[in-house]
Amino acid sequence: MRTLVALYRSTVGKKVIMGLTGAIMIGFLLTHVAANLLSFEGPQKINAYSAFLHSTGEVLWIARGVLLGSLVLHVVAAVQLTLLDRAARPVEYARRKAQASTLASMTLRWGGLLLLAFIIYHLLHFTVGSVHPSFIEGNPYQNVVTGFQGHPVVVGFYLVAMIGLGLHLYHGGSAMFQSLGLSHPSYDRGRQRLMRLISVLVAVGFAAVPIGVALGVIK
Repeated sequence: MRTLVALYRSTVGKKVIMGLTGAIMIGFLLTHVAANLLSFEGPQKINAYSAFLHSTGEVLWIARGVLLGSLVLHVVAAVQLTLLDRAARPVEYARRKAQASTLASMTLRWGGLLLLAFIIYHLLHFTVGSVHPSFIEGNPYQNVVTGFQGHPVVVGFYLVAMIGLGLHLYHGGSAMFQSLGLSHPSYDRGRQRLMRLISVLVAVGFAAVPIGVALGVIK
């Protein structure tokens, strides 16, 4: 136990936690975007998929618990690493030279804040329904249509968030492999291509739904 606590308190341990929780959430995003795209096939398939998920009972709640725990650990570790980084350099550089690593870091941090705000809104929008104009429990297709149709600000927010998600996945995915000790010069280029593909597929896949509603393809 002491070893685990010591590992958690270390910078390496926090990066490992971010890597593991990031991998869990990437797996979820891939399955979630595939489910969302069922909206293009009409109400029957996506509503049936939703009904199946809810029929799993405790399994669904366990999965939700794992995802929520992963999100909390990911955010906490990110905040702690940021604070440690600032503590290691209490005096800012007189002149900061723009570098790729600095841009990636800024994208991860500010993009992470954007995604956290989006996740909270998204849950209230389509899971809880408290900010949805006409939420119907157990009818995700109808909720998607009425949630986006005639609401350009909501559609715009989702699209901006998906751009942030794509950037976060790409930069975070590269960092994830390094944190888990899976980075190697012989396959780093292939890893970057994989993360670029995943980030584009996820971001475009999620963005396609609000765009589809706005254009009247999903109605």
